[in-house]
Amino acid sequence: MYRYVRLIIVATAFVVLLSARCGLTAETWRLEAGEQWKAVSAEDKYVLAVAEIKRKVNMGETKAVAEAIGQLQEDFPEIAGPDLNAFLGAEMLYCEGKFTKAGRAYEKFLSAYPQSELYEAVLDRQFAIATAYLGGQKRPVLGVFKMRGYAEGERVMDKIIDRAGDSPLSMKAALAVADSYERRGKFVEAHERWSEISSRWPTGQIGKDALLGMARCKHAAYKGPKYDSTHLIGAKSYYERYKMRYPRDAEELDVDGKLEQIDEQLAYKQFSIGEHYQQAGSRQAANLYYQMVLDDWPESTAAEMARERMTGNTGGEETEK
Repeated sequence: MYRYVRLIIVATAFVVLLSARCGLTAETWRLEAGEQWKAVSAEDKYVLAVAEIKRKVNMGETKAVAEAIGQLQEDFPEIAGPDLNAFLGAEMLYCEGKFTKAGRAYEKFLSAYPQSELYEAVLDRQFAIATAYLGGQKRPVLGVFKMRGYAEGERVMDKIIDRAGDSPLSMKAALAVADSYERRGKFVEAHERWSEISSRWPTGQIGKDALLGMARCKHAAYKGPKYDSTHLIGAKSYYERYKMRYPRDAEELDVDGKLEQIDEQLAYKQFSIGEHYQQAGSRQAANLYYQMVLDDWPESTAAEMARERMTGNTGGEETEK
């Protein structure tokens, strides 16, 4: 499904490259007598050739695309150069669905031609490949076996982030990795990525999304009362910060409900510790934790359970606060 999706970038890149190297202007058309359109600018033939390449790409005609590209280079030798040849070679690998080989070819291009007009076009193509891998596309291993390419997708996205600076493409790459981790249930790793995004782009919509992503992933990373409550405490802090900064959005997302849920989980975590001490025969230690539940979360379900346990631990009288 990824085979022909975005080879159209070849045509766009050609337009940019030709304009830069040949000084051509945008095409101009005029209506002649008899209502026939006639091209009058120098690059009309080139534009028509590019349009034909686009059509062939849309039809999925790989061989025809290669022939059209070759003809274009022959007709317009001004645009020829090692960077263009390297780019076209990588593009044909991509068109054939050979993602691993295409990825290596694009990587070589970026290292060899950092000043090329095609540099951004190659970064964009790498983003497409990395997106496919993060979406579950398999990659060959030892030339035979295939495995999910998540790690490769993350590696390519990280390189895009490094090379693209604070550009929109860099931002998209960072978001793609964070989203991929979260979709796969890797909430600790996803939180780390959202945290990096928050540090790099702390304001605007992306800053808002990153703060919510950190809260969501911290909460999802909590595995239950048998585990440390650090994730819950972190999630509560993030949600409270989100509510303070974006009250209207917080109301729409029912952040108050999420905070109540976290309080219930924290209360039950403390209750479970008290229960552990009670089962071990230490009523005094158990009552300390039950009382903590009553003090900190008096309206919680765990508080009701703690009152019952404390009444039983004192021979029928509930311990005073």
